[in-house]
Amino acid sequence: MIHRFCIFSLILIMGVVMTDFISAQDAGYRLPPQEVIDIIDAAPEPAVSMSPDAKWMLLLERDAMPDISDVSRRMLQLAGMRLDPISNGPFQTSFFRGIGLRPVDSDPNQTVAKVQIPLDQIADQTNSTAVKIAAVAWSHNSVDFAFSVVTSDGQQLWRAKISDSGQPSDPVLVTDRLNTVMGGFQWLPDGKSILCRLVPQNRGQEPAENRVPSGPNIQESYGNKTPTRTYQDLLKNPHDEDLFEYYAMAQMVVFDGSGSAKKVGAPGIHASFEASPDGNYLLVTRIQKPFSYLMTYRSFPREIEVWDLNEGQECLAYTVASVPMDENIPIEGVRTGPRNVDWKSGVAATLVWAEALDGGDPNVKADFRDRLVSIDAPFDSGTQELVKTEYRSYGVSYFEDPTLFVTTEYDRDRRWIRSLLHDTKTPGQTPKTLTDRSIRDRYGDPGSIVSVPDETGHVVARQDGDWIYRTGSGASPKGNLPFVDRQNLKTLETERLWRCGEGTFESVVRIVKSDPESKPVVITNRQSKTDPPNYLWRDLASDQVQPITDFQDPTPQIRGIRKQLVKYEREDGVPLSATLYLPADYQQGEKLPLLVWAYPREFNDAKTAAQISGSPHMFTRMRSITHLTLLTQGYAIMDAATMPVIGDPETMNDTFIQQIVDSAEAAIDKAVEMGVADRDRVAVGGHSYGAFMTANLMAHSDVFKAGVARSGAYNRTLTPFGFQSERRPYWEAKGIYHKISPFLHADKINEPLLLIHGENDNNSGTFPIQSKRMYQAIKGNGGIVRLCMLPFESHGYRARQSVLHTQAEMIAWLNQYVRDVSLDPADADEAIGSQ
Repeated sequence: MIHRFCIFSLILIMGVVMTDFISAQDAGYRLPPQEVIDIIDAAPEPAVSMSPDAKWMLLLERDAMPDISDVSRRMLQLAGMRLDPISNGPFQTSFFRGIGLRPVDSDPNQTVAKVQIPLDQIADQTNSTAVKIAAVAWSHNSVDFAFSVVTSDGQQLWRAKISDSGQPSDPVLVTDRLNTVMGGFQWLPDGKSILCRLVPQNRGQEPAENRVPSGPNIQESYGNKTPTRTYQDLLKNPHDEDLFEYYAMAQMVVFDGSGSAKKVGAPGIHASFEASPDGNYLLVTRIQKPFSYLMTYRSFPREIEVWDLNEGQECLAYTVASVPMDENIPIEGVRTGPRNVDWKSGVAATLVWAEALDGGDPNVKADFRDRLVSIDAPFDSGTQELVKTEYRSYGVSYFEDPTLFVTTEYDRDRRWIRSLLHDTKTPGQTPKTLTDRSIRDRYGDPGSIVSVPDETGHVVARQDGDWIYRTGSGASPKGNLPFVDRQNLKTLETERLWRCGEGTFESVVRIVKSDPESKPVVITNRQSKTDPPNYLWRDLASDQVQPITDFQDPTPQIRGIRKQLVKYEREDGVPLSATLYLPADYQQGEKLPLLVWAYPREFNDAKTAAQISGSPHMFTRMRSITHLTLLTQGYAIMDAATMPVIGDPETMNDTFIQQIVDSAEAAIDKAVEMGVADRDRVAVGGHSYGAFMTANLMAHSDVFKAGVARSGAYNRTLTPFGFQSERRPYWEAKGIYHKISPFLHADKINEPLLLIHGENDNNSGTFPIQSKRMYQAIKGNGGIVRLCMLPFESHGYRARQSVLHTQAEMIAWLNQYVRDVSLDPADADEAIGSQ
């Protein structure tokens, strides 16, 4: 017995040595088992873009994944953005490959009319599969639509329309100098004209980098507190500044329905623009110097202005605010002065914005946090105060009746959200409360107000007399059961019009026809465990249903997989839940290796933490880097196992470790109790904050045989001004930052841990150095660890080669250290014989 155990231990040791040796030698992308490749490579169904009036749909063809050659092309990382210097736009790897048009009310199997994109006008493109359609947008007139195409010479803007015969017209090239670095194109209120940014004429060559520095790069501060979260892709030197200015600088141009062009304003870095409902003015935010090396472009100084669209390039009509660099703003605070500036829907040209009354500091006690003010064109009569908000203002919604509007407020201390209905016809009247609940209270969510574009393209609530409509996910103890309600604005009475039945997952996409005297006609999207999502035309009054699409199952080979919602309790009595997946060939009573996959969430109280999210009746998909492919390798999976961290928002991380350990143990106990899991073969995994959780569980518990941590952060002293929901800076809570940083407890990680990270991770806080240093810490302390850094990949992994390699890594690692590990002597003999 002792002899066999020693031999088996030697094999394990040799396996560790061999693994380290292979790690240094196995350059090149690996492939998972063929059954996994077939699943991941399955072509997705088309994306659907419906016209605003829901009479037409564009079917947008797409690929499963880009190739590494596309992901690895040149990219500029500037001011918190990732730019494609060829397209003069955001760096993009997923494109639409074709556009089809069909009426919503036609037979699902009717031939789709193809939009004939003229390939001879697309530089260096020789076949339809190479077309790179970056974005598609309908006009609010539901007849015209436009799309942008990335070529090897830049980015083009095309427009097309639906002809009287119901066919798409031949697309017309609007411009081949489109610049989308700071955002896309917009339809103007007339529904025919398009406003966009163009690469300035005679821009010249990209600024060359001087390899010989003119001096050091210097930053300085003069005693002001400037707490700043950690950001990626920041400017680093004067050459970066030049590049950012070169690519972000653009000329705004209006193209009317006939294709005529008119320049608007001077070239600049226009962070945003929006036309007034009457089409006479343009709200513009212009970025100004100096730039920052510590913050993204969103925090750079800027001018918020109103331009007169009828005045050409000399068009400044009003300056809303000159905003300095966003410094000295408390964590979770806001800047002072006008913010969230926008046009009021339903009136000609009125601006509304919020202003902080507490200095923007959430830690300051104040009777009112914000106020909303407005000003009417021609902007020479001063502002008017609309309302004061007790909590932080988070937006305004408008109605067809311009005297009505809804304010949304958020109390960060309670994580509480409230919406109030105001009527300017009765200014002294107390506003009506539409919602007032914990933002984590999924069961109490009344749904979102259904909105539609009006005749100018601005958004208003869909309204029938005194009734508005709400749609929501319908969270319940049985999972999500989506619904559509209507609410009376006078009485606040709510009527349930329809709710998804149990056994499927069906949600309302669009209200097509409505009448206050009858239930509406809606378009829904329905799916089940075995049926892929498809669109339906549903008459709620007659309950008649007509299919709109007939998308087929892309991966029928996985339909035998079983899944169910399971509920259980943590040691402290907090109810928990997870979706349990079992392989298609699972035999009752069989104890399988178990993977617990999770992501921690913060809650103020146990009641909301216990609420169920998601639905066990959604169509099972396996795409990209999903961990569900491990079902093909014989694992049981407790997916989305709830890991609530409950407590006061200021101090809840004081008990983070204990709460996640207790939650993990409860998940394992449940799977073992059900007879589906082998307690001695359990792994844990997670992505991003889930990876942080995974490393902590590996360090502070001994219930897992191995772990998989993807794109995580492990040393919280490197994110010293807060992270996730942690509000305290490092210097106010050093002990907590140390306690919950698994890097500082790497000597306790004595089970195998696989670390995966994209070399170009752009997520705030999860710098790639986090995984590199974690690997060194575990390795230096004698632990079993493997680090996989994926070239050119970001926080999520996109290229086919990277995705399949990630699948291969996870499967091989967990098979070696979890599924196939046993200390049974007979198994040891078998393992020896197979070497």
